[in-house]
Amino acid sequence: MPSASCDTLLDDIEDIVSQEDSKPQDRHFARKQVVPKVRRRNTQKYLQDENSPPSDSTIPGIQKIWIRTWGCSHNNSDGEYMAGQLAAYGYKITENASDADLWLLNSCTVKNPAEDHFRNSIKKAQEENKKIVLAGCVPQAQPRQDYLKGLSIIGVQQIDRVVEVVEETIKGHSVRLLGQKKDNGKRLGGARLDLPKIRKNPLIEIISINTGCLNACTYCKTKHARGNLASYPIDELVDRAKQSFQEGVCEIWLTSEDTGAYGRDIGTSLPALLWKLVEVIPEGAMLRLGMTNPPYILEHLEEMAKILNHPRVYAFLHIPVQSASDTVLMDMKREYCVADFKRVVDFLKDKVPGITIATDIICGFPGETDQDFQETVKLVEEYKFPSLFINQFYPRPGTPAAKMEQVPAQVKKQRTKDLSRVFHSYNPYDHKIGERQQVLVTEESFDSKFYVAHNRFYEQVLVPKNPTFMGKMVEVDIYESGKHFMKGQPVSDAKVYTPSISKPLAKGEVSGLTEEFRNRLGNHLNSISHTSTGTQRNAASSSGRLSDEGQDEQRPPSTFQEGY
Repeated sequence: MPSASCDTLLDDIEDIVSQEDSKPQDRHFARKQVVPKVRRRNTQKYLQDENSPPSDSTIPGIQKIWIRTWGCSHNNSDGEYMAGQLAAYGYKITENASDADLWLLNSCTVKNPAEDHFRNSIKKAQEENKKIVLAGCVPQAQPRQDYLKGLSIIGVQQIDRVVEVVEETIKGHSVRLLGQKKDNGKRLGGARLDLPKIRKNPLIEIISINTGCLNACTYCKTKHARGNLASYPIDELVDRAKQSFQEGVCEIWLTSEDTGAYGRDIGTSLPALLWKLVEVIPEGAMLRLGMTNPPYILEHLEEMAKILNHPRVYAFLHIPVQSASDTVLMDMKREYCVADFKRVVDFLKDKVPGITIATDIICGFPGETDQDFQETVKLVEEYKFPSLFINQFYPRPGTPAAKMEQVPAQVKKQRTKDLSRVFHSYNPYDHKIGERQQVLVTEESFDSKFYVAHNRFYEQVLVPKNPTFMGKMVEVDIYESGKHFMKGQPVSDAKVYTPSISKPLAKGEVSGLTEEFRNRLGNHLNSISHTSTGTQRNAASSSGRLSDEGQDEQRPPSTFQEGY
């Protein structure tokens, strides 16, 4: 290609103008002789445009937001953090879906029914012309599904940026934040733990100690969303616990996809974390451990038994077995055998008298024979688990198990019914009638007739609705039992024990408004003020300039849920 060159150098831009060109002053004089032509405008259209300003002129921070969360306690913790940040920035969190300007739908990908509910909620929001922001594991694992097209998405590790996504969505833009948080190339546990939150129950703090897991179970879709193990440092988790107690919390739940694997990526362990946490738990407050898979608890059995015997830790552990057939466990890639599971349970039952072991079972996994299923039935009959979460197998798209030869639907349903029948054939609490127990009262029952408390073994005890009991340790006599609960009558001369902690926050009150966050909030409100006086803020384009989209890609009903 010939080079662009010239023989004459131009000393100044003025040299480009020839002598024949009009001078600037001539053009200015000629402008005075121009008579503008009046053009009539469509007054009606003009007034309509005035009353319908462009979306970028909408002032964020004053709208009502409805938040719906499905799934595990990790998901619920994420929902609490998102609600807290939005409320801190001025948005009103409402419990009335029809009254809301925007729906924030926080999804679960463990089972087909949960995703179906999520999809139906999106459809309903669209029918009601609501703005929509999607969160949780479904869009994170598979953001390019057809029914998610054109909708704003916030990833599971990006919940600290929920305000940005909501603001842009309210202004009519579609944005997606799905990237992974890293520090010097190392994947972090997720959003910061010191963010504001609104606890669903002001008395219970849910702390995610890590995200992701080390397994590669063939049926699991959650791994596609949460990824590999990434743990929070011990000091950050302890600080979060301290803050919670200062705000009146009396019960802490530790959660993650696998609490037993905690620390393996940062050179520590679950027992090391737990010993640090029990140092800061006030008397009268309690700590509940989340779900742990058998392989990662085996090497810590001695230490875990000591911790579970601690008076401020519930003698409770959730250990999913999924199947009592080694063949099925191998196909699931669970990385343990039935003997490993039994060793964990037998050891803890021996060293922690009365401990509650909760477990999960999947019925009808691909390749499961009648003999395999009978082995599972025998396991339940032997251990009589007081908390058993029975899950019919659902093939999740994109998982190896979805490509395996499936057990017929009617067989899966029948096995689920048969195992449920075995579970309901025994009453785990009948022998406790007449016992005197210390229970911690934390919530109201679904039928609003009782308060719900838990004893030392995290067994559910219903007590009378006396407002002075809420958030307190109460001594009760057990007079009745059911399949999933006991009923307790407060001892007449017993003292109601108040944990040595602060008064709880009011329901809906924002927790954790640190000085740093208040400063960020002040700057944000100033920018909103500038917007309201006519200065448009920089916004992402409707195609999603905020986007950092990442890659595409069985949990049973219960009174509590953990991720896995």
